Amino acid sequence: MERIGLYAGTFDPITNGHLDVLEAAARMCDRVVVAIGIHPGKKPVFDAAERRAMIEEASASIARAYKVEISTMNFDGLVITAAREKKATLLIRGLRDGTDFDYEMQMSGMNGEMAPQIQTVFIPAKPEARHVTGTLVRQIAAMGGDISKFVPEFVAKRLVAQFAKKPGQ
Repeated sequence: MERIGLYAGTFDPITNGHLDVLEAAARMCDRVVVAIGIHPGKKPVFDAAERRAMIEEASASIARAYKVEISTMNFDGLVITAAREKKATLLIRGLRDGTDFDYEMQMSGMNGEMAPQIQTVFIPAKPEARHVTGTLVRQIAAMGGDISKFVPEFVAKRLVAQFAKKPGQ
């Protein structure tokens, strides 16, 4: 049976922490689908197409290194619905701390009730990535701070350019 992992998030932007989890998923899956959540109530810095392009660029070396197919998709409903659509057998979830764990355990339980055939897999973040969040990266970038340790170089450049276009965000 092919192991298809679905790794969902907003990825606004993709961070080194996301890539750490994606690399771990690539080691255990035959295919990984990165599902980009589109929420009408949120105003992301990057639109869905920009996020998708950044994920594809950032994940290409992981796909080559582990000889695994990594694809992307957008979704605006339940993660479990996206997982079914892609015939995923695993939901990949990254954990940074105990707060993430508590929330993800609740989500795992709910998803398990809705789709017991899809297993949730928790991947702990490496210590050097545990503090990295997309929200903090955006805030630091918006205030002109150095985000080079938290995101790939090309993502940092895009964030700087994006905030140059939109002062005060």
